[in-house]
Amino acid sequence: MSLQAGNLNVGDEHSEVIVHDLSRTQLVQYAGTSGDYNPLHTDELFAKEVGGYPTVFAHGMLTMGMTGKMLTNWVGDGRLKTFGLDFRSQVWPGDTLTATAIVTEITEEDGDQVVKADVTTSNQNGQVVAIGYASAKID
Repeated sequence: MSLQAGNLNVGDEHSEVIVHDLSRTQLVQYAGTSGDYNPLHTDELFAKEVGGYPTVFAHGMLTMGMTGKMLTNWVGDGRLKTFGLDFRSQVWPGDTLTATAIVTEITEEDGDQVVKADVTTSNQNGQVVAIGYASAKID
């Protein structure tokens, strides 16, 4: 079912848990899929001794991809027009992330109804790890 302009209001919110207990295996799988083999994401010893981090951490684009999936789950496939995130904090193995979109505007662009939203992704402690925007065509 697609979103209907008549069923949305500014301030409406959609949230989803996008990952529960992020695993190191998921980080390695993403490295293989994306081709981004930066050892900060996959090599514990390197992350600690060279990078100075407590452990490996997720690729920013993994967080963006999971957040984008929440958006397409909400608005439907092929409807997303714009989407951008600023990364605010590392995402660590064991984190559970929740992504939220809050409707900021419902408008018409080139004859299409469009919903605009602020997007936030936070960890299990409520710490914002990414913040951004999205817009999507709706019915």
